[in-house]
Amino acid sequence: MPANALPTVTCIGELLWDVLPAGRKLGGAPVNVAFHLAQLGVPVRVVTRLGRDEPGIAAREMLEAHGLPLDDLQWDEHLPTGAAHVTLAASGEATYRFVTPAAWDAIEDPAFTPEVVVFGSLAQRDARSATAVREFAGRARARVYDVNLRPPFVTVATVRASLEIATIAKLNDAEAAQLAVELDLPAALPRFAESLAQAFDLEQVCITRGASGAALWARDRWSETPGQTIEMVDTVGAGDAFLAALIRGWVAGEAPDVVLQSANRLGAYVATQPGAMPRHPTPY
Repeated sequence: MPANALPTVTCIGELLWDVLPAGRKLGGAPVNVAFHLAQLGVPVRVVTRLGRDEPGIAAREMLEAHGLPLDDLQWDEHLPTGAAHVTLAASGEATYRFVTPAAWDAIEDPAFTPEVVVFGSLAQRDARSATAVREFAGRARARVYDVNLRPPFVTVATVRASLEIATIAKLNDAEAAQLAVELDLPAALPRFAESLAQAFDLEQVCITRGASGAALWARDRWSETPGQTIEMVDTVGAGDAFLAALIRGWVAGEAPDVVLQSANRLGAYVATQPGAMPRHPTPY
């Protein structure tokens, strides 16, 4: 479809501060995806919940500075704004320690019907947000589920419930290996993706493979793209940027091979930059 006809994509879920060795940076997968979608020319909405505290006020100001819409922000009078303390390995790989509970554990179902929704697993760690996210996503014309497992918060029941309402699923190769066991599906990635799609009536299944690139099952066809040689800074937000480019190509009706290469390129770029929301180069 032409760019001026792209649907609005609503990203719902956690918003938090990534507390990195060099300081804090605004993050949370849904907000990261929205930021990158907006840079790619896709209209977005952001549904999340902030504590009425200094980090919450600062997060709102940062969202505004990044050009993201503020109309769907929710405020919590009791729970704090979320944070994830990030530890970086020598390879640049990130691990996270989340503040619990946080305001985004109490997200309420927004009072509108979305066109396309992006949602993940972590925001469903609390029954309140899980119910709101699934009810909201269930009203959408299309639903993109970012599996994004964050132990110990994500259960197989959450993944199943999310896959049952998803149109597209995105996960990494480690998550695919785990779900192949949990869901009794073939381990080989092409067969896993096809079987997952058939089991949950998914239109597409995308699997990222880090330095080895990514793969996409779409239109009954398996596509692969190799990794790119980069000087990695950190992986924070790289998968979210990848997903944003994947969504943009999908809603624009681009060929799966083209979409996959574009997403892989943007994800690799973000891995060369500090934090989750660097500005894109032109062209990226």
